[in-house]
Amino acid sequence: MAGVIQTTTRRTRPSLLLTRVRDRSPGLGPSLLGGALAAGLGLAAFAMLVTLLWISSPYPDSGPDGALSVAAALWLLAHGAELVRTDTLSGVPAPLGVPPLLLLALPVWLLHRAARDATDGGASEASGALGAPEAPEASGAAPLVHGPTAWAGVVLGYLAVGTPAALYAAGGPLRPAWASAGVYVPLVAVAAAGVGVWRTYGCPRGPLERTAGALLPRGVRHLLLGPDGRLGVAARAAAAGAAVLVGGGALLLTVSLLWHGGETQDAFLRLTQGWSGWVAVLLLGVALLPNAAVWATAYALGPGFLLGAGHAVTPLSAAPAPLLPAFPLLAAVPDAGAGTPVNWAALAVPLAAGASAGWYVAQGATTAGQPAEPGGGRAGREPYAVWSPGRTAGVAAVAAVLCAALLALFAAWAGGPMGVASLSRFGPVWWQTAGATLVWIGLVATATALPVRAWRCRTPRSERAERAPASVDEKAWAGVRATARAWRVRIGSPRRGAPEDGTGTTADGRRRRDAAGPYDFLPADPVPGRDALSRDLPGRGLPAVPETPKPPPAR
Repeated sequence: MAGVIQTTTRRTRPSLLLTRVRDRSPGLGPSLLGGALAAGLGLAAFAMLVTLLWISSPYPDSGPDGALSVAAALWLLAHGAELVRTDTLSGVPAPLGVPPLLLLALPVWLLHRAARDATDGGASEASGALGAPEAPEASGAAPLVHGPTAWAGVVLGYLAVGTPAALYAAGGPLRPAWASAGVYVPLVAVAAAGVGVWRTYGCPRGPLERTAGALLPRGVRHLLLGPDGRLGVAARAAAAGAAVLVGGGALLLTVSLLWHGGETQDAFLRLTQGWSGWVAVLLLGVALLPNAAVWATAYALGPGFLLGAGHAVTPLSAAPAPLLPAFPLLAAVPDAGAGTPVNWAALAVPLAAGASAGWYVAQGATTAGQPAEPGGGRAGREPYAVWSPGRTAGVAAVAAVLCAALLALFAAWAGGPMGVASLSRFGPVWWQTAGATLVWIGLVATATALPVRAWRCRTPRSERAERAPASVDEKAWAGVRATARAWRVRIGSPRRGAPEDGTGTTADGRRRRDAAGPYDFLPADPVPGRDALSRDLPGRGLPAVPETPKPPPAR
């Protein structure tokens, strides 16, 4: 036994700190890492694109350092930050503030994905392996991280990488304007990460309602936060109106490009030479397509857009534009001069958008309180919480305000300065676009929602007949039927051994159940109280029940 080493079965207890680190859910550290990774992936994508174009260019103007600086500047421009171009012919720095909206999709998607991954703590990979998202608690994965913690970590990690990138771009030919870069980059990070965390928690309405209830006045708060889902209906109607507006603008842009197809092709070929330059112009044109669609939307709404200070383009008239570069998208601008019926046809876009928003409001007005059915069908009309005409018009007005806010944001992001002097204002004016959207959507949505609501609340003729109050005669006949049903013989066949005569009655004076007669539902004699019932029928306006004929006595 001397050579036996004594051991113990008790395991050494780990320290409390190690236990907490092992068992706790992912928190601020992984969120910071996710935000930094999102910013790094975005910068890498822009750097790869710019480097590829720089390598393929036959006459590069700078080295790799300049290409990477331009990539960082484009990354900032995608967030909405304004750039300043220093190498101009006049020596005066020229601002560049029209961000291609398509480039914004990459940073927003990366931030949204990073926020969701940081919030669910890796549950999306465990539950989404089969393609269907599942709650982290149900799938056995890690619990959800505290929302503000994940949100703050992603935003701080993203800005921790974006700040050095902005400082690096400050030494290149496209330098960021620090005022706009300090506002738009954090704004995009906060909004995209917040939406990602909110969606991970199942889109709860409680925080939004509490925030709106704390900021809005009492009357507006009562209008928006009603128990029948008014804010949700208004939001869906506003989204539908904005989608129809931007989609109509994209359709107008496509028609105008096809109408000016020759000019568009000439501008594309004359702007640069070589396949690398054509690819660069094509990519820039594709990235600016959402901007052009927003410009066309502002044109359809009435205020139009500016091609320089004092050069407005509207459906009624178009001022002569200043000397502009031969860019393919600018070839779709309508010709200068007074508007024609072809230009006025663009006003059909806001009409369609207002009608779509009004339809959604009317649908919500008639089905907001409808109870859900297991089979997915429609319940009866009695449980419907049908809104009054005033409430329906109020929700249409709220939808118009929300839609105007969306279009104001799109217009502010789609335009900006392209230089100095006459090019200091380029694109739609946000407050004019918002005002026109408010008027168009407010009037057309209200004018559409009220008739559609009345049409959906109508009662069919058959249903009105069923709901109509019964008259006195119908009530009397109902009482007679109830009394006869109580006295009716319950057996299904006549009594055996009871001979019948030709009148359809048996020998004991009872009427056959299958015998035809005007009062075959009434029992035959002898019935207690029958004489009183017969005397009472004429008093109610009904014919008296005739006496049942008795068989002649047997001879």
